[in-house]
Amino acid sequence: MIKVEGLTKKYAGITAVKDLNFTVEKGEIVGFLGPNGAGKSTTMRILSCYLSATSGTASVAGFDVASQSREVRSRVGYMPENVALYPEMRVQEYLEYRAALKGVRGRRNRQRVNAVKELCNLRDVDQKLIGALSKGYRQRVGLADALLHDPDLLILDEPTIGLDPNQIRQVRQLIKDLGKRHTILLSTHILSEVEMTCSRVLIIDRGRIAASDTPEALAGRVRTAGGIRAEIRAGAGDLEKALAALPGVRKAEVEEMPDGWQGCVLRTDAEHDPREAVARLAADRGWALRELGREQVNLERVFAEITQSEELR
Repeated sequence: MIKVEGLTKKYAGITAVKDLNFTVEKGEIVGFLGPNGAGKSTTMRILSCYLSATSGTASVAGFDVASQSREVRSRVGYMPENVALYPEMRVQEYLEYRAALKGVRGRRNRQRVNAVKELCNLRDVDQKLIGALSKGYRQRVGLADALLHDPDLLILDEPTIGLDPNQIRQVRQLIKDLGKRHTILLSTHILSEVEMTCSRVLIIDRGRIAASDTPEALAGRVRTAGGIRAEIRAGAGDLEKALAALPGVRKAEVEEMPDGWQGCVLRTDAEHDPREAVARLAADRGWALRELGREQVNLERVFAEITQSEELR
């Protein structure tokens, strides 16, 4: 559905995207992640034909975004981070107007407007002024707008920004439902949202793709994927140094707890599990041990590991 090769975009000497290469297959829901300024929005705007690339190529459904932009626009529904709506228009008339602009006219206009209102739960507010709607409803109107021409590809830039937890859950479920019929490229800073919604993750860092895989596979590849949590009462002695010396432990962090215990976090190689070694060490030295377990690796840890600065690597 999406094919990007050698894509580069420069702004007045600043390179936002550099030699970008990735693909998205039809029917995938792909999370597009990266730090602020990494090039996510620039890439999505190029794919949506809102920006031109400096060099390289990008295509959607086999059509080039530069030379065949009309065909691309007819197949892409783009929801930007800040949805530009007309606050003085009512929801119904706005959607009818936007559908007509996209070439959806006559009976099909009414059909598509009714369909997206139903899909985005807008029937109860279709006669209200957009300016009087809550942030959550305005986001739904923006998403309905992106769906009016029944696009093959949906590009969603921070679709849940500014929403409360209940609204986020509703939009998340809507995205999962849309994924049954559309290919979706989703950019968000809510990493738990990606874990629950996306089948694959693309991480962009400094304008390049730093990782591409399922969330589970990425967790197994990161450098400090392993993590052990322990609570030990060691008394006098260098607890941190003793734990750091265990096989497979890259780093040990120890902090004092209010009740005289020490909270210990061990960063390990993904293939090592030093819990047995920690228990033996505690027994040999007469330390009290009241907690010992493995930390679950989530996408937040993966993201931090992959996008951390060169100075911290």
